[in-house]
Amino acid sequence: TVTPELAAEGLARDVIRAVQQARRDAELSVSDRIRLTLSGKDDALAAAKAHQELLASETLAVEVNYGDADGGYTCKVGEGSEVVVRVERFSKD
Repeated sequence: TVTPELAAEGLARDVIRAVQQARRDAELSVSDRIRLTLSGKDDALAAAKAHQELLASETLAVEVNYGDADGGYTCKVGEGSEVVVRVERFSKD
């Protein structure tokens, strides 16, 4: 039986997959730290927020923001949900 917690974790892992694809599309190095912005459907964002520590560690995100990700990578996640992912190389400057 799939519990709501397991479903949310699965959705968060789909978001991680979307972020990894956005990193590839942006031609970032595997070791580059990023500033991440996510927008999309409420269920996907709620799952990402609930598993933000996992999301950040798996994608090397120094910052995770939720809001306007216009111009980012759009991806279907879960069953009928969607996220828009914008990644920027993190610089200490």
